[in-house]
Amino acid sequence: MTASRRYHITTFGCQMNKADSERMAGILDAMGMEWAEDPNQADVILYNTCTIRDNAEQKVYSYLGRQAKRKQEEPALTLIVAGCVAQQEGESLLRRVPELDLVMGPQHANRLQDLLEQVFEGGQVVATDAVDILEDITKPRRDSAITAWVNVIYGCNERCTYCVVPSVRGVEQSRTPEAIRAEMEDLSCQGFKEVTLLGQNIDAYGRDLPGATAEGRHQHTFTDLLYFVHEVPGIDRIRFATSHPRYFTERLIRACAELPKVCEHFHIPFQSGDNDLLKAMARGYTHEKYRRIIHTIREYMPDASISADAIVGFPGETEQQFQNTLKLVEDIGFDLLNTAAYSPRPGTPAALWDNQLDETTKADRLQQLNHLVSIKAAERSQRYAGRIEEVLVEDANPKDPTQVMGRTRGNRLTFFKGDSTELKGRFAKVRITEVRPFSLTGELLSAADQSEISNPAVLAEV
Repeated sequence: MTASRRYHITTFGCQMNKADSERMAGILDAMGMEWAEDPNQADVILYNTCTIRDNAEQKVYSYLGRQAKRKQEEPALTLIVAGCVAQQEGESLLRRVPELDLVMGPQHANRLQDLLEQVFEGGQVVATDAVDILEDITKPRRDSAITAWVNVIYGCNERCTYCVVPSVRGVEQSRTPEAIRAEMEDLSCQGFKEVTLLGQNIDAYGRDLPGATAEGRHQHTFTDLLYFVHEVPGIDRIRFATSHPRYFTERLIRACAELPKVCEHFHIPFQSGDNDLLKAMARGYTHEKYRRIIHTIREYMPDASISADAIVGFPGETEQQFQNTLKLVEDIGFDLLNTAAYSPRPGTPAALWDNQLDETTKADRLQQLNHLVSIKAAERSQRYAGRIEEVLVEDANPKDPTQVMGRTRGNRLTFFKGDSTELKGRFAKVRITEVRPFSLTGELLSAADQSEISNPAVLAEV
């Protein structure tokens, strides 16, 4: 019997994990459970975990330790570890935390009800075997009513030497274009305005689907998918992540420029600005190729926002190689850069190399990079000053209830005075009055001015 049970999900890590958590929450809702804001009031606690870096993994163990202690007092408590730590550690998690009831890898998210029913019958279950991911028929419990994640491809076939994702998320499995479009149509009916298409390596979409054109080109590329889903009525903005420079094509860039709903925002990790390190990472491109991609994007869409990921302190990184990364960041000028010091992950080749850098060097380089990122982001923000931007209002500003917050097409978080009950889910024309490195403040244009400017393409010139 699940009707009286309350559940809480804590999510660590990437957008893909957030999307998985929403799907699992949808399953628990469908089982008749209720969401509990406070984990200590919940009977079913699920940690959806990330193993991309060691500190994320350690945080999971500290949360888990507290609830394992609680379970000794309350044996009816159900403890679940899902996601990448679960996949990586498998049964050894049960040895470390015997109070656990269910350990399930990311590929099993859609099977949560079956697995829980085994637990409620008295089992202790580990589900980490590789499976074909079932087409998703669950209704996710979405965190937002305005913007939604839509998975288009699961898994990753790349073999970057630092990355644990392929071993925990499995091989690439693309959803069919029809299933993706149907989910987007359903979201549109529910009133969602913006969709972010998600994949660990989204440019690989379709490679595993059957069928090729007469010219030998695969008929299911990610670019084809964008054209296929673009006309879903009611969905006004489309974003996507994460891209891989190895597969990023001019055809995709051209599509983004041509399709009005696709936002001018690209997240393309480069990881290092040094070719020898990129080779050691098995990334499959050079810094010159990466620069050409960004140059081409800016030729088609001069105002596009570019965000990326970078790693410092990779095994063997010399001071000069680190300087090459700083130079790339200096030259390109990112709107946002997610940075990390290298963290050895179990089962990855680089973790076993004997040229690891000491923690002090890694921390120092991370600090230098973050300082440069802030300077460059502040410079990039200047272009917004005084401009009129189209903002999709997502909610009230939690720090100031007299303000609402939303994002520009370029993904800049923007705050302005307004009533969230009236504006939430609507597009607003906002004149930018204050720029910061990673966010903006503006003022809402009058109703007359709102209707005057109807074409986002001319906003910048107004």
